Amino acid sequence: QVQLVESGGGLVQAGGSLRLSCAASGGTFSTYIMGWFRQAPGKEREGKEREFVARISRGGVITSYAASVKGRFTISRDNAKNTTYLQMNNLKFEDNAVYYCAASGVGGTRASAYDDWGQGTQVTVSS
Repeated sequence: QVQLVESGGGLVQAGGSLRLSCAASGGTFSTYIMGWFRQAPGKEREGKEREFVARISRGGVITSYAASVKGRFTISRDNAKNTTYLQMNNLKFEDNAVYYCAASGVGGTRASAYDDWGQGTQVTVSS
């Protein structure tokens, strides 16, 4: 089990950028596939699963993205610092959400495949 803490969220105008960080502790970080997910306002009440945003392989070589963020967001990791990042550029109003990082032993794009989660960080994009 690994503990995850996100940071870097905030308020930004449409077209702006933010960089999220996720610091891990309590586990062997390099053995986990890391993912970023998000949940838009009200979706949790609807029982919707968290939306996949991006994931990165254990060594950081292989990445994949949701179609809605491809070309704008970049996921990376620094195994020496036990940290994964999400660089978000050209933010749009529809990117408004709470962003979560998550760790998995198997990976994938479904939230159910991830065992450990951070508490989330709010990203608010004003139009």
